[in-house]
Amino acid sequence: MAIKATVFKANLQIADMERHYYQDHALTLARHPSETDERMMVRLLAFALHAQEYLEFGQGMTEDDAADVWKKDLTGAIKLWIDVGLPDEKLIRKACGRAEQVVVYCYGGRVADMWFSKDSAQFARQKNLTIVNLPPESTKELAKLAQRTMNLQCTIQDGQVWLSDGVTSVQVERAVLKAAAERT
Repeated sequence: MAIKATVFKANLQIADMERHYYQDHALTLARHPSETDERMMVRLLAFALHAQEYLEFGQGMTEDDAADVWKKDLTGAIKLWIDVGLPDEKLIRKACGRAEQVVVYCYGGRVADMWFSKDSAQFARQKNLTIVNLPPESTKELAKLAQRTMNLQCTIQDGQVWLSDGVTSVQVERAVLKAAAERT
């Protein structure tokens, strides 16, 4: 018998001063049995950083043709594809061909640095790809916020990101390893 996903509920209040986006989201996250709290919380952070209408969690953990978080327009065209972790370069290339914009949030310290170095030449060819590295100290602290029911506040201002549960606050640094080309 297969182990089922664990369901987490999150009430997420977002105050993004950079994009002037202020919204509350009632989210349901299905954590795959092989997914860690750290990865799930990075998915939640990615949602908060890109929150907008029609943004939703995908089946990226179990399906190669799906993102971890994505936004599709009303025609089904993929506007934004977000992957978390260290996805295979071929899957990233495929996502770049299918989506208008692709963002990868990698984490894991030295392992993430080696992953990026190994395929950096291939990544450079993808004009619509952004890769952001999150330090392991931050992602491990995010994992400690994981609860089956969460009330979280995310504040984004002046390049800084804070995620808080009312008791503990985690500041998340972001290092852009590769930025997408400016659209004209």
